[in-house]
Amino acid sequence: MGVHKKLMEARLLLQHAPLKKSGHNKFAGYSYFELGDFLPTINSIFYKTGLCGVVSFGKELASLTITDTEDGSEIVLTSPMAEANLKGCHPIQNLGAVETYTRRYLWVSAMEIVEHDALDSSAPLKEDKVIISPTQGAMDNIPPEEVQYLQEMAVELIATCEQGDPKAAWDKLEGENLDSEQKMALWTLLPSKVRSALKKAKEI
Repeated sequence: MGVHKKLMEARLLLQHAPLKKSGHNKFAGYSYFELGDFLPTINSIFYKTGLCGVVSFGKELASLTITDTEDGSEIVLTSPMAEANLKGCHPIQNLGAVETYTRRYLWVSAMEIVEHDALDSSAPLKEDKVIISPTQGAMDNIPPEEVQYLQEMAVELIATCEQGDPKAAWDKLEGENLDSEQKMALWTLLPSKVRSALKKAKEI
């Protein structure tokens, strides 16, 4: 059948699974899927469809490799590694938070899990999904290396907000000393819920 067709079958099976969101950002007032809300279901589906998913972490990139256990064909998805500076956490805890969030993001991307679709049509929270494509024109005058840096920063800010510490995310943003053009570009990378959380954190 091949990995692409099997992955599509797995996505369709997941869309009909009764998933429930257990994550809740009290500060920003929205719910989201924790990794544990969907990964056990995905593992069961992958076993039935003959797929295997393996997440690995490098210094700069994390990857999810999905392999067809019958013919060995594979799909590889990647995401930049970010840093977290959660209040009251030591480096190992921060590393764990980053890896957990990155694993969640990779699986959400691979399985086309979006917070506003049929998996939860009663709560149109499109903003919960990590957005890595900027508003058209916002990056036109920014060098490619800065674009990548801003994308990585966006992932970090989103992760920190979803961990319930938007104040730390705001402090991180302020500490970067971005110019107005960079700030505007970064702002377009953030979901509206995260932007709202950062605005509230600014007033604290």
